[in-house]
Order: sequence, then C-alpha cells, then structure tokens
Amino acid sequence: MSSLWLLFIGLAMLAGGYLLYAKFLGERIYRLDPAYATPAHEMNDGVDFVPTNKFVLWGHHFTSVAGAAPIVGPAVAVIWGWLPAFLWVTLGTVFFAGMHDMGALWASTRNRGRSMGMLSGRYIGARGRNLFLVVIFLLLLMVVAAFAVVIKNLLISTPSAVIPAWGAIVVALVVGQMIYRWRMNLLLTTVIGVTALYSLILLGDAYPVELPASTLGMSPATFWIVALFVYAGIASLLPVWVLLQPRDYINGVQLFIGLGLLYGATLLSAPDLAAPALNDNVPEGTPSLVPLLFVTIACGAISGFHGMVSSGTSSKQLDKETDARFVGYFGAVGEGLLALGAIIAATAGYATLADWEAVYTEFNAGGVTAFVQGGGSILNAGLGIPTSLSATILATMAVLFAATTMDTGVRLQRFVVQEIGEVLGTHVSKYVGTAIVLAVAMGLTFSAGAGGEGGMRIWPLFGTTNQLLASLTLSIVAVILLRKKRNPLPALVPLVFVFVMSFYAAIVQLGTLRDDEDWLLLGLDVVIIVAAVWVAVEAVLAMRAARAMPEETDEQDREVGIVLLVGCGSTRVAAPPTATTL
Repeated sequence: MSSLWLLFIGLAMLAGGYLLYAKFLGERIYRLDPAYATPAHEMNDGVDFVPTNKFVLWGHHFTSVAGAAPIVGPAVAVIWGWLPAFLWVTLGTVFFAGMHDMGALWASTRNRGRSMGMLSGRYIGARGRNLFLVVIFLLLLMVVAAFAVVIKNLLISTPSAVIPAWGAIVVALVVGQMIYRWRMNLLLTTVIGVTALYSLILLGDAYPVELPASTLGMSPATFWIVALFVYAGIASLLPVWVLLQPRDYINGVQLFIGLGLLYGATLLSAPDLAAPALNDNVPEGTPSLVPLLFVTIACGAISGFHGMVSSGTSSKQLDKETDARFVGYFGAVGEGLLALGAIIAATAGYATLADWEAVYTEFNAGGVTAFVQGGGSILNAGLGIPTSLSATILATMAVLFAATTMDTGVRLQRFVVQEIGEVLGTHVSKYVGTAIVLAVAMGLTFSAGAGGEGGMRIWPLFGTTNQLLASLTLSIVAVILLRKKRNPLPALVPLVFVFVMSFYAAIVQLGTLRDDEDWLLLGLDVVIIVAAVWVAVEAVLAMRAARAMPEETDEQDREVGIVLLVGCGSTRVAAPPTATTL
C-alpha cells in the first residue's frame, strides 16, 4: 500500500479538525471572548506574564509540548502495525488532544494563569489539589531527567547535531531582540532566524563535534548532561521573551520546514508501506495492543503534559482569549502532523518487510532511530538530499524539540514547587525553586552512575502517569463546563476513554513490575494510581455538585480570579515591549 494514502487522509482529518471541530469548541463550548482581559495583560510583569503575538506563542506552545515524544511514541507503536497508530494519532488529535489543550489553556486564562494543579483546588477540592500536585511533580521530574538523557544520547550518536543544537540558543537570543527590542517585521525576522538555523545545520554536518574522553574532568555523557541542566536552569529564569519564546518559535518554524521536506519527499517518491497494517507477527514479549497503544502514543494523540504547558506558561502569554484556538488546538494539530510524519518515516522508510522487521526486533526497538533512518531514506529518495545530511536534519530536529521541552519542564516544575510552598504557607523564590528542581532532577539522573542512566529510572511510569494526568485535567474542564451549564460531553467522552485505558495500563504495569521485582517503581506506581483514583472520585463528586449549582458567570470567574491573584502575592513590574502587534 502506498504511503500517500496515509499522507492525504491524515492531512485531511487534521485540517478538518481545526477548521470545523475547533471552531465549534471555541464558539459553542468555551465561548472564547476577544474582549476578555487575559492574565498576560492584567498581570504583565515582563518575565512570565507577557502579551504575545499568537504566531510566536504558538511556536512556544507547540515546541514545548512536542519534544521527542510525538516521534518516539508513534515510531515505537507501529510495531503493532501502522493502522492502529494512524487511527489513534488522527482521531486522538482531532477529538482528544485539541479539546484537552485548548480547554486547559482556556481554563487557566479564566483563572489568572493558574496551573491545573492549583485549579483543582478551586474546582475539585483541597485534597484533590494536593494529590494533583504530587502527580504533576513526578511527571515533570520524569520529563526533565529523561529528556536530558535523550538529548545526551543524540549529541553523542549524531555529533553533526552539536553545532546546530547549541548554536540555536544564540539564534534565539538575537531573534528575541529583533522581535521585542528592535521591533522588526515578524516575517523578516523569521526568514533571518530560520536561514541562520539551517546554516548551522549545514555547518554541523560539515564539522561534527565529538568530545574527547575527558572534558573538564568529565566523560562526554556527564559533560553533556551537566551542560544541559545548567542551560535549562538559566533559561527557566530568564524572561520568556528573551530566550524561551524566540527559541521555541524558530524551532516550530524549522520543524514545519522539516515536515514539509519529509512530506514533499513522500509525495515525490511515493514509497510503499513496508510494515503491515496489523502486525500478527510481533516479537516475543511485545505487550498487547490494548491498552498499551494508548499510553505508548501520548504526545501526538493526547498528553497530560500538554495541560501543564497550557496552564503553566502559554496561558500567561495569551494576548486574546480567542487566540486559544490557534495556540491550543492548532498546537495539538502541529504535534499530530509530527506524529503522522513519524509513522510514515518508520513504516515507509524501509525497502522491504524484512528490513523493517530487522529494526523492530523487540518492543521499544524503534523510536528515534527508526525515524531518523526511515526519514533519511525518504528524503534521499524523494529530494536527493544526501543520507548524512538527512540524518543531521532529523537528528537536529529531535534534539531541538527535546531541549525546548526540557527547559520548559524546568520552568513548569519550578512553578509547581512554588505552588507547593504556597499550599504549605511558605514563599519560595524562583531562584530557590529552580535550585530545588535542578538538585532533584540531577540527583535522579546521576543516581545510577556518571552516564546519567538514572534519568531513565522512573521513565517506564511516564506513559500511564501522563495519560492519567490528561484525564484529570479533562475532569477539571468538565467541572467548569458543568458550572457554566454548557455541554460537557466534548470533555467527558475523552475523559472516560483515556482514564479507563490509562488505569488499565497502570494495573497491567503493576503485574510486570511485580514479576521483575522492581519494588521502587512498583511503589511509585501504586502511589500514582491511588492519587489518580482519589482525584477522580473527588472530580465525580464535584461534577455532581456542579450540576446542582446555579450557573457560574464570567463575572464570578473574574472575582474568584482576583482572590487567587491576591492570595499568591503577585506583583507587577515594568514590562518590555510586547510582540502582540507585529
């Protein structure tokens, strides 16, 4: 079967989702109001709260939620065949992820940019909030530690990606000045930034960087991990407009260019799908498709981490409430496009079924490797791009997206630490909060040796924890909709499906961990399951109470938001020029 069928049907479904379903959600369910004063304006502090052009903010949101997950998940899940992965990515993006991301962004915007963890205190209760924060902290810890290891491995295995990966930081700093200080035209700024980034890719391909056995007394693995944490800590403290926004924006543009190249090469070469639609010859030890498919592919279908970004950073930068459709829903669509590209690369990038099976010898054997190899083969066949340069482009794409997720994750986890301090009645400064995050994450990463193997120690719990968190975020959105007497079904249907599948997967995982006698992960899995079930019960009770309440108005939103604002002791300072009118 030709891969063009996947390409055309997938693109049509994702475009239809944004043009039709997102419009329905924005107008009929969330009722986005262009006149509503967003937190970015009311609490503009020039650091975290900054009104931002929707295209720039989309770039931040998209690249922060994407990371390497929409590449890794689908490229692993095709071991069951391309059809289940394709259906979950397309349908999940349209009806689950877009609704979830847009809903979390809207809910946080209506509550002064508060995170989903703190919103659970208002809409579910204090007990639910405390347990929610625990789950969020563990999830972000997994992301920050694991992505440091993923990036380190890519920098070592693909040394041609070193120069563009680190050079992108300099490009982003200059782009930030061009947008906010020099007030340059956004299109011109974009062209200059992307040209500089791709020039770095060519330079990196020509001059790969391989570290010596010892750098500052550290092995290459240790050095890269330390450097990444230092960078992420600094980036999380800088005002968002200095580095975070411009870096994510340029990365988002270059990703779409990369996807355009991949899709264009697919269109020109029209490779056949080497993998079967349904694989009835999976390697021994491969888990069952249900429920594992729905936690293996999270980013690219629906992901709880997206709710953390929507309510953690994006809601603090939203210029107009109506921008939530483009930033939130289209951000999910962008990730769906990346996941679709990963499926095509990992199934049509091999000449024969035997070549494909030689890669997928066991579960988790695909991932980034299959994406880079398969995608590089398609780029070479369709556009004549040399295989080495194709690998550099795709590896750089993976590194840059993993890095943006990592530094956003550190910032988000700092917010969570500060919110936990607030619950405990203690003020935690951003510097202390960041130090705590780095200490815990680096401690986990190096807990199993200088190579950073500990960073993947609790990663096996990410899939189920992430999806349980998505269902809990949807429960908050559902409670808000019920309080406002609006149709909750767009939230309730994905909520029930995702919770059932992720809970089922968590129970299956308990048995696996018990058989492996991995008592640490077993204990953590039990804690996560208990916390999720407890919050779910509290959410159901909150939904029942919401049905009996009088309709909650937008004015009540604002009144409660002011109380939250005063309670968190927010202050306003002089803000930099905004990019909302560029």
